[in-house]
Amino acid sequence: MRKNFGAKTWLYPMPVLIVGTYGEDGTPNAMNAAWGGIYDTNLVMVCLADDHKTTENIKKTSAFTLSFATRETVAPCDYVGIVSANDVPDKFSRAGFHATKSEFVNAPLIDELPMAVECRLLKFNEDGICIGEILNISADESILDADGKIDAAKLDPIIYDSVSHAYRSFGEKVGQAFSDGKSIK
Repeated sequence: MRKNFGAKTWLYPMPVLIVGTYGEDGTPNAMNAAWGGIYDTNLVMVCLADDHKTTENIKKTSAFTLSFATRETVAPCDYVGIVSANDVPDKFSRAGFHATKSEFVNAPLIDELPMAVECRLLKFNEDGICIGEILNISADESILDADGKIDAAKLDPIIYDSVSHAYRSFGEKVGQAFSDGKSIK
């Protein structure tokens, strides 16, 4: 038997994305955005309200990075989601983050977060959806497998559980996409 909950924003998995930007003065900024993901083949989307410093920065620089929060970085990634750069301009450094400038866009790579999607702003929709073109994906060698590919288990990304308002670990491999289904009898 099923239980009905009505219309809710419950979808799994919801990656915890940390949006990296630079302010006009070159100060790095980071914001936790749990509502984001792939928009199209080489495009990403993230929901951003107009009053965020991050939104202002993206509109001015036309660039941002999306880094994956990890089990190891839960506390600083949560911090940049609850503290506003409008009130705490140095929240990036207070979180313990360090920045390296992306080679592809005018936005920071967060040294403590080992995987990033580097994006050029395409547009903001009227409803606050930021759409970016993926120009590069970069990963620290520590999360690569023997074949040089990103290993989700080594990355150990977290997801946002909107039902219980919690972060959960993600990464265990349970099957191989587009081949395991062949064995269904």
